[in-house]
Amino acid sequence: MKIDPDNKADLSAQIAEAIRDAIVSGQLIVDERLPSEAELADHFAVSRPTVREALKRLAAQSLIRTQRGAFGGAFVNRLSYPEAYGQQITTSTLLLSMNAISFDTACEARYALERACTPLAARRRTPDTLATMRAEIHRQAQPGLTDESFCASDVAFHRALVDSAGNPVLSYQLAGAVEAMQPLMNMITFTARSREAIVGFHTRIADALSMQDAETAQNALTELEAYTLTLGRDVMAARSAPRARP
Repeated sequence: MKIDPDNKADLSAQIAEAIRDAIVSGQLIVDERLPSEAELADHFAVSRPTVREALKRLAAQSLIRTQRGAFGGAFVNRLSYPEAYGQQITTSTLLLSMNAISFDTACEARYALERACTPLAARRRTPDTLATMRAEIHRQAQPGLTDESFCASDVAFHRALVDSAGNPVLSYQLAGAVEAMQPLMNMITFTARSREAIVGFHTRIADALSMQDAETAQNALTELEAYTLTLGRDVMAARSAPRARP
């Protein structure tokens, strides 16, 4: 593990990257104890506070864990998809909100990814994932449901659709699409959309998956995409239109 002391980049970031690369390459294996702070400081020729900051960065990424006591120290973590899931959502949300991604671009990406899952979902959907989708459809049809709860149910429905594919890698990759893109899109369209229309689209998707009909489910998603795009464009056009003076 090496760093470039002449590099102007933050030394703690360089150390964190060097250790992360060693973990990814298998040089450091799961549950292996890292050298002590003093040993790492000597190895990288930096101060212990700099090493400590690097370890904090790695812990924040769930790449290492720390233990106290005589047999304590920093250890390589066994990173799971559920643990990485939240980080994927956070990163995707930040990228979307900080990099001026257009509504159309986010919509295109989200539905393209969901449609890619649909053939697998049609083959592998389980009673549990179908029951989740049906439960969310029923919830969405309740007249007293708040906008916030409706949006949360919308996300849960599409999460179940993705999870029906039975592939944890896809579920992880689409965490950003469903649970980052979708809430941001809902913030724009929720005042204009028809709940009855959304329930109708969702019902068609769930029915198609239940019948293992991937093509019909994909067609419903394509129509839902077109509906969402129209709503988003109409809402943003209304916001940008000059207001008439009284």
